[in-house]
Amino acid sequence: MKTKKVVDRLVKYVLFVAASLSTVIIFAILFLTIRNGLPAFGEIGLKDLLTGSSWRPGIEEYGLLPMIAGSIFVTIVSIILGLPLSLGAAIFLAEVAPQWIREIVRPAVELLAGIPSVVYGLFGMVVLVPMVRQIRVPGNTGYGVLSAAIVLAVMILPTVTNISEDAIRSVPQSYREGSLALGTTRWQTIVGVTLPAARSGIVAAIVLGMGRALGETMAMIMVIGNSVMLPKPLTANPATALLRQTRTLTGNIAVEIAYATGLHESALFATGVILFVLIMIMNMSARALIRGKKA
Repeated sequence: MKTKKVVDRLVKYVLFVAASLSTVIIFAILFLTIRNGLPAFGEIGLKDLLTGSSWRPGIEEYGLLPMIAGSIFVTIVSIILGLPLSLGAAIFLAEVAPQWIREIVRPAVELLAGIPSVVYGLFGMVVLVPMVRQIRVPGNTGYGVLSAAIVLAVMILPTVTNISEDAIRSVPQSYREGSLALGTTRWQTIVGVTLPAARSGIVAAIVLGMGRALGETMAMIMVIGNSVMLPKPLTANPATALLRQTRTLTGNIAVEIAYATGLHESALFATGVILFVLIMIMNMSARALIRGKKA
């Protein structure tokens, strides 16, 4: 009996250390990023960093507004494009598909998560960019928000699908049986009972998908154009903003960090801090949404 207590206590401490390490690593990364970004915040100023529209390190201009707008815009568009497909796949796998189809589709979806992002970028350059270029709009090169968002929509599909499927499967079977006993159809049960009951897990899946989209680098560099400009419409049609080239926060860091020095390097670390804050705001908003729905 004494040995069991010792083992249980030892396991408890090991698990506590394992859980604490993740928190320590997060704070260590945040501390390092903030420390290296402080010179930029001090010399440039937070306001100029957030509202400046010109990024020209050669003449000491460091405005991140185009990158912030580009990151948020492409993330939102990718979620709009990818969420219906991801949620539909999750519902199909959890509620509709026979076992033999599920054994084919699920590994295929999971395989998408293992494909390197550079391969997605190559696919975007070879297939999507030429297709988007066929849209007859002045200034449309094919590289831009739409191509990047389509690539991201495919990249977030396995994350959102797998977590949403688990959330749907976790709904007690008695909920479905009670709904069907009241005379509803199977689809009405899915929409009116199963999905609302799995809401928290689905929201968590969307948040993780947004985090994946917001943090993606290599594929974005290859298909978004990397021009430091706000994603404004190319013509009077607002929808042509999807065809505008832009640059993301992650792409800005990846493209320039290799040769950056001094204030330029500090500004890139400040970019990382702002990206970190954006992800925190997104996570806290999702948590607030979940709590509000539960209340």
